[in-house]
Amino acid sequence: MTGKLSFSYLYDFRNPAPWHRPPETLYAEVLDVAAETEALGFDGAFVPEHHLAEDGYMPAPLVALAALAARTRRMRLGTGIALGPLYQPLRFAEDCAVLDILAGGRLQLGLAIGYRACEYAAHGLDFRKRGARFDEFLQIVRRLWDGETVDFAGDHFTLTGAAVKPLSSRGRIPLYIGGFAPKAMERVARHGDGYFGNPEVWPLYREKLQAAGKDPAEARIWLQGLMLVVAEDKAAALDELAPHFLHVNNGYGAWMAEDADKGAIGLDGPGLRPMTLDAFRASGILQILTPAEAVAHFRALQAQAPVEQFTMMMPPGLPAERFLAYAGLFAREVIPHFQ
Repeated sequence: MTGKLSFSYLYDFRNPAPWHRPPETLYAEVLDVAAETEALGFDGAFVPEHHLAEDGYMPAPLVALAALAARTRRMRLGTGIALGPLYQPLRFAEDCAVLDILAGGRLQLGLAIGYRACEYAAHGLDFRKRGARFDEFLQIVRRLWDGETVDFAGDHFTLTGAAVKPLSSRGRIPLYIGGFAPKAMERVARHGDGYFGNPEVWPLYREKLQAAGKDPAEARIWLQGLMLVVAEDKAAALDELAPHFLHVNNGYGAWMAEDADKGAIGLDGPGLRPMTLDAFRASGILQILTPAEAVAHFRALQAQAPVEQFTMMMPPGLPAERFLAYAGLFAREVIPHFQ
């Protein structure tokens, strides 16, 4: 018997040249779509963060989430992921507390350190010190959400008499931390309520939880599957969707290659690489499953790791009505198996 698994979508608000529209039009449409997925039965809407992107990739996720909070009533909202070291901890803790109040306690945060040196340079920060800065940031934010008045003197932050007023009624906001390397998993085990990322990292995460004196049975795992779609006609779906997901693949692939020599991602090599449309179609990176195949896939994931949440994405440029057609099929044929 498998446990409950919640499903959600990621909205990056990208507006690439082949499908470019006025940003006001695009943003309004994304808000409409997210509200509609709530009506369909999805459990979350999440917004990522990157900077300096030519295609308009969302640079201000907390602002976008405030708008989503006003348009939804039930589902979880959050970052997936925000680049924690780019924020000042008191301001971040305050903004998230206010956002959690506006959302009625529905906020859930995914954070990581990022892998692009140019984003740190643009913010006037040292890319090489982002891990140490993140550790201080997490320590401070956790204490602030616990209601403490914080005095802190570190290598990256100095605060005197810092406190969050008001806190939301629940105070501490669920925090999932991403990463792949052993040091990143130590950070997740030490500071996080759960892990955000890939299922194959579960054995390392479990090991670090045990080393931190925590019970792996209480582990919480939130997976991303940005290249997964459910369709009845897989060939037709590939024809329709491949150009849109190719943009996702090539964008991430180019970014991952920028600082690969610095070990920025924590993997042996970039997870994605730019390619042609034909190569992408043949690569299998875009995983199109029938409803029955999807049910089996998610059950296998649950057998592999204690997965509680799974997030897909709305690809850039795909018309809203077509995205909602795929989402509707998923809601009807997959979600009921995991409620």
